[in-house]
Amino acid sequence: MNNTIFKMVQPENEPILSYAPNTPERKELKEKLKEMKSEVIEIPLIIGGKEIRTGKTADVIIPHENKKIIAKYHKASSKEVNLAIEEAMKARKEWAAMRWEERVKIFLKAAELLAGPYRQILNAATMLGQSKNPFQAEIDSACELIDFFRFNSYFASQIYSNQPSSPKPTLNYMDYRPLEGFVFAVTPFNFTSIAGNLPSSPAIMGNVVLWKPASTAVYSAYYIMKLWKEAGLPDGVINMVVGSGGEVGNPVLDSEYFAGLHFTGSTGVFNGMWSTAVKNLGKYKGYPRIVGETGGKDFVFAHSSCDRKVLITALIRGAFEYQGQKCSAASRAYIPKSVWNEIKEEMISEIKKIKMGTVEDFSNFMNAVIDKSSYENIKGYIDYAKKSSDAKIVVGGGCDDSVGYFIEPTVIVTENPQFKTMVEEIFGPVLTVYVYEDSKFEETLDLCDKTSPYGLTGSIMALDRKAIVKATEALVNAAGNFYINDKPTGAVVNQQPFGGARASGTNDKAGSWLNLIRWTSPRSIKENFVPPKDWKYPFMIEP
Repeated sequence: MNNTIFKMVQPENEPILSYAPNTPERKELKEKLKEMKSEVIEIPLIIGGKEIRTGKTADVIIPHENKKIIAKYHKASSKEVNLAIEEAMKARKEWAAMRWEERVKIFLKAAELLAGPYRQILNAATMLGQSKNPFQAEIDSACELIDFFRFNSYFASQIYSNQPSSPKPTLNYMDYRPLEGFVFAVTPFNFTSIAGNLPSSPAIMGNVVLWKPASTAVYSAYYIMKLWKEAGLPDGVINMVVGSGGEVGNPVLDSEYFAGLHFTGSTGVFNGMWSTAVKNLGKYKGYPRIVGETGGKDFVFAHSSCDRKVLITALIRGAFEYQGQKCSAASRAYIPKSVWNEIKEEMISEIKKIKMGTVEDFSNFMNAVIDKSSYENIKGYIDYAKKSSDAKIVVGGGCDDSVGYFIEPTVIVTENPQFKTMVEEIFGPVLTVYVYEDSKFEETLDLCDKTSPYGLTGSIMALDRKAIVKATEALVNAAGNFYINDKPTGAVVNQQPFGGARASGTNDKAGSWLNLIRWTSPRSIKENFVPPKDWKYPFMIEP
């Protein structure tokens, strides 16, 4: 019997460990990196709780040591995808019927395991597999994922407790049903926390999930599956299927049980999946929920009143942390001529101090980009700028893939606000600066708003409050996450719910209740304690 009324207290964000010299976490992480790097593991598909090996394998390569293999993973075909759908649908009835308190206990336990014994496992996996330094791993694969588990559990309790009024003699209430089918979670390489959140947030709300992690992040994804297993997640609730977009995505979108898409990735892929779903609407039991966070061309906009030191710091951290491979990374900057003349040399000098190399050397601020394809794409933009008469590289521009996929932090200056690197998403350590006349602040705000099809993140750097207000109003649709006197990256769960509009996605705000409500199909129930026994109304009586 379970008749407890379970009331959750709002959690606090997980504290960030420093990894400073002589700290226990630094020693533990160093040991875990050495241990995991020395092994070559095999990563199966996980379907219905079972390990499935297809024999069709690919290597997991360390991006900063591109000859070093640390795992081999098995790829799914349509056969395994259809099996995963079958297993998910088998698990659905019991999972949906389970009391919500029992479901969230699994993810609350996962949070505690991740805060403890799994912390350095996930951090090391993210560092080795995705080339993140210890701080970038800690804020991602530890703190943010812990926050997602804890806060999403709390948000679920808030949603379930949100009930309608009941005037006498009725009782009204809402069932927040899971979707009638399965959710397809498609996750990117750049954040382990996103990889863990996109399958688990629908699952917390009673849905079953097929999860396709990025092939370049399957190493950390495998350890997330092990974490959930240890936390007590029932078999078949979340099924991990790795493979090409077509091999996995096509049978998923072709299934009558497809009920939702939880996606983070490129705008083009998202558009293609949405188009396919629209064509298949007649097959589905209902209209699928489509939730996606896609591309960005994120900006830092400086006003002449800005603090110069704050601006330099925001540009360097915003553009070059994790090699610019954040969907929120600063990729374009609008700087007044007076400010640029003052900060240019200091900024160049500071960028030249940035160390780049292996994640095992904790003095490195930057590491490698994720793979050969990304390296070639980013290098192509840099080569284009080198040849152009419309732009000049003032620092960086070097690329070397002989040992790892290394690209120097690069700053391009242009007088053309429509220059290719000001407009197109690059997803690498490349910042393009457009220098504008101080007197053209408002006109340049308009340029910033209209230059990019995206609307993810951006920031205004100014001390003049009128300038801040003007920018906040002018750029109201240019960024779903807007920052004042800060870099445009680093959103924290429950502090800055994350997501953008325009070509950047559906803006369903991961890290808030707004995301979780999308994975429910509410049912209103009315019970009349004193139902009428006469069909006639008083107005019908003759005087």
